[in-house]
Amino acid sequence: MTFEDFKQTFSGELPPQNLSVHLQALWYDAKGDWQTAHNLIDHLEDRTSAHVHAYLHRVEGDLWNAGYWYNRAKQPEYQGTLQAEWESLVQMLLEG
Repeated sequence: MTFEDFKQTFSGELPPQNLSVHLQALWYDAKGDWQTAHNLIDHLEDRTSAHVHAYLHRVEGDLWNAGYWYNRAKQPEYQGTLQAEWESLVQMLLEG
């Protein structure tokens, strides 16, 4: 799936079934459903989940918590816009 293909799925009510949990979370975030996005990720322990979790706490405005999750993901705290980080995460996950 390309980045543009992913964005075109926003017209649906549910994400495509073949998406990873990380892409599902970013899909729900893009649709304005932060809580569902967070619920998909918050119980997972891997570094990719921690990275998405960090981004979601930035969206929420909880920068301390975001910093904690960036540390768990072994990623630097993102300095760009939320939109740029979302796009970067989606591209990274789509490329596998």
